[in-house]
Parts: sequence; structure tokens; C-alpha cells
Amino acid sequence: MNIYTQRLPTDYHPQSEIQSIALNYDTRQKCRFRATLDNGQDIGVDLPRTGVLRGGAFIGTETGEVLQVQAAPEKLLCITANEPFDLLKAAYHLGNRHVPLMLTPTALYLEPDYVLADMVRGLGLTVEEVMHPFEPESGAYAQHQHDNRLRPYHAHH
Repeated sequence: MNIYTQRLPTDYHPQSEIQSIALNYDTRQKCRFRATLDNGQDIGVDLPRTGVLRGGAFIGTETGEVLQVQAAPEKLLCITANEPFDLLKAAYHLGNRHVPLMLTPTALYLEPDYVLADMVRGLGLTVEEVMHPFEPESGAYAQHQHDNRLRPYHAHH
């Protein structure tokens, strides 16, 4: 069994075709787990505790085997609004409850929680169950790479 013990740099580019594995958010938060590749091969993962494996990340073994991790689609709640400010209000209220939350320009995604779904519906937003990869925000104090969804702030004078 291959044991993946290294997180490869975010700018790593494989020289050849490599295998990938789709994992849900719960598994990608763990630094130690076992999984099975599509070809039936069992693998082990024993990584340093340095944060969540993001979709697209590469991990490696001591012997040079490389695997790409993908964010698997999972059951989530998708919150949308008619007005952007309503989506902002929902993000504020959900953030106050410290739930993992994925932000996009047009929707918020969170793990199924029907108490929170009812609260958000009460604010006038739409909530639907979807299958979607989950990449929640890592938090303002976390050390992480910014992805392309995040734009730098430019002051307008």
C-alpha cells in the first residue's frame, strides 16, 4: 500500500499523467486516513497537520508516487437570493454560527443543517439541496493561498 506523507507545493506541475482521487470535505480535513483509488488500490495518507487538502492539491510518497486530490461532490445546501445584499446578510448570520461556509459571487453553500436552512428562508432567501464540491472558506486568520475567486481590494477615489 502506498502511504502519502508529503504535501507538494501549490505550484507543482506533474511531468506525466497521474491518478486522482475525489474526497469529501470531511475526509480532506483529516491528516490521516485510508482510501481506495478508482482502480481498487488501497492507499494511506499520513500528512503533517497543515490544513485542509483543497481540491487540486498534490500529495506524494517517499518513493515519488504522486496523487492529485479532488473535492468530491457531496450533499450541500445552496443558498441564493434575489438581491446581493440579502446574500451578504445570510453570510453574516451563518458566520456568526461558525459553520463552514463556501462563498461564491451568487450563492452560499453549507453542509445540510435544517435549523439553519429555516433561519435563512426566514430572511427571505432560497435554499435548495444540491450535489456540489465543498470548498469552504478557511477563515480570516488561517494561512492559505488565495484562489482566483478572491479579488484584491482597490480603493476608488
